[in-house]
Amino acid sequence: MTMIPKAPGRSALEQEQFLKILSREEALRRFEAALFPRAIPSEQRGLGDALGTALAEDITAPIDVPPFDRSNVDGFAVRSANVSAAGEGAPVRLALNGETIHCGTVPKLQVAVGTATPIATGGPLPRGADAVVMVEHTQPTGVDEIEVRRAVSPGQFVSYAGSDIARGEALLRAGTIIGSREIGMLAACGIAEVKVARKPRVAVISTGDELVQPGEALAPAAIYDTNGAIVAAAIDENGGDAVLLGAIPDDEARLEAAMRQALADADMLVLSGGTSKGAGDLSHRIIGRLGQPGIIAHGVALKPGKPLCLAVCDGKPVVILPGFPTSAMFTFHDMIVPVLRKMAGLPPRSDAKVSAIVPVRIVSELGRTEFVMVSLVEGKDGLIAYPSGKGSGAITSFAQAGGFLRIDALADQMPAGTEAEVTLFTPHVRVPDLVIVGSHCTGLDLVTAPLARAGLTVRSIAVGSLGGLAAAKRGECDLAPIHLFDDKSETYNTPYLAEGLELVPGWRRMQGIVFRKGDTRFEGLGAKEAVAAAPADPTCIMVNRNQGAGTRILIDRLLGGTRPDGYWNQPRSHNAVAAAVAQHRADWGMTIAPVAHAVGLGFIPLAEEHYDFALVTARKQRPAVQAFLEALGSDEARAALEQAGFRPA
Repeated sequence: MTMIPKAPGRSALEQEQFLKILSREEALRRFEAALFPRAIPSEQRGLGDALGTALAEDITAPIDVPPFDRSNVDGFAVRSANVSAAGEGAPVRLALNGETIHCGTVPKLQVAVGTATPIATGGPLPRGADAVVMVEHTQPTGVDEIEVRRAVSPGQFVSYAGSDIARGEALLRAGTIIGSREIGMLAACGIAEVKVARKPRVAVISTGDELVQPGEALAPAAIYDTNGAIVAAAIDENGGDAVLLGAIPDDEARLEAAMRQALADADMLVLSGGTSKGAGDLSHRIIGRLGQPGIIAHGVALKPGKPLCLAVCDGKPVVILPGFPTSAMFTFHDMIVPVLRKMAGLPPRSDAKVSAIVPVRIVSELGRTEFVMVSLVEGKDGLIAYPSGKGSGAITSFAQAGGFLRIDALADQMPAGTEAEVTLFTPHVRVPDLVIVGSHCTGLDLVTAPLARAGLTVRSIAVGSLGGLAAAKRGECDLAPIHLFDDKSETYNTPYLAEGLELVPGWRRMQGIVFRKGDTRFEGLGAKEAVAAAPADPTCIMVNRNQGAGTRILIDRLLGGTRPDGYWNQPRSHNAVAAAVAQHRADWGMTIAPVAHAVGLGFIPLAEEHYDFALVTARKQRPAVQAFLEALGSDEARAALEQAGFRPA
């Protein structure tokens, strides 16, 4: 995705074409109206290749299933009237016929009055018999005789011909998705091939000079092409046959050639990037030359996903998704999946929904329907939905979220405490076994690794120390990682605990000033000296931390009332601070020693902080909490923490 401002001089037509915002509903209506109705191509497939496809026509049963009357048990085929008076105290003696009926054996002898024929489960019922006596209810009395000690009624333990599937009945309807059960039904009727809707071939192209394919070296300012792989997988999940064509640079001639070839070979074209207002965003300009009617909608009142572009070129849909992964996937699932599934002959998705309480206020933008991904956790009175807050560029948002909620275009916020409807990404709610809300640390992954190996699911939500404490007080998590220093008592964490919370010691980690090695403004100084000297240099830019983070409290104590250049740059993690300094976007900040050393930065130790856990006492006996406490105190975890540069408490 390239977003370089274009020089003046674009035509009025081009300007008008860009981002003429439509509502979600209107954009989808126009897109579908330009594509449907249309014939769905079909093809013959063998049962082994039909899994996941949709039937193109109704199928009627060509035979009865079972095709004959058969026994449901191992026993003896009898005339029920002969044994109607049988009992433990009055057994009935029957002569055995001279054959045993197994599966696949055609009976030759009739069951006459006073006789019985041995029969196996699934064996065809012989002429004259109308019931089967279980072998457990008989006793042999000689070589050719048995005693029956329990009566049977007509038809007992018998499956009649056509009792499962009757010849001529509708077996499966057109549009049915073929799964393992459907394949079993078809095989039972002897059907080897079925006519199914041909999966639409969907070409996938990523655009942008900055894209590098996974496995290649990552150049400065470059990013890996994640959208191509994500979109291709989502196409396959929704009935399409994705053809991944890689990434095309911002070269108009090369991109147009690739788009023309893709449309010639495929039924649909999906691009990502190239939808925003910039000189490098070429895709939407090329579409006008590829066929009629061209662009249907360019700009939809969605968040994320506003720059979505929908087009139809000579009957084939062309979609340009936003470049940011979360935006791309939201718009794909919300706007493109309905069209793709219809082209594949599949029914609409039926997403499960649940109600959950939103514990924090979510600010929204008036005029745009907003979709917010949330993590679902179990609270005191039901499900709690925590917004991810990672933004439209986050790769992990989709993978780690349990679902999403919708904020109407007419609302500018969703107040804290709102009961909202959450659309799930999976058929059922997947509530994690252990919920950790608070300050994040890479050491957490080391401690929770044994829980994951034991099959327990752990959800860690990074909201800072103060946010974690608030969640713990509301009973929305099991543990809240905190590192908060109290000036009055000059101690960590304990003064911040409220009733119902108890402290679990975690580990110690060294906080300090991070800078690029060789920077003489920091080399050889102590932490307090460095913080005092940096604001005096107008060329020296800091990177801060987010409000509510323990690190932010420590920085503010050091700075006093000073607000150096860069103070309002407030990333949410230690890694982001280190990256800003390593990439020369900032010159100094505060992070922990393991993170600084991992990226080869200089580090000036300041203070060893206590990274502990506020445990919700009422949840202490939960199995996952006990497993965490056991893992935290284990030799394995302590050794792993020490190796990573932490000091276990």
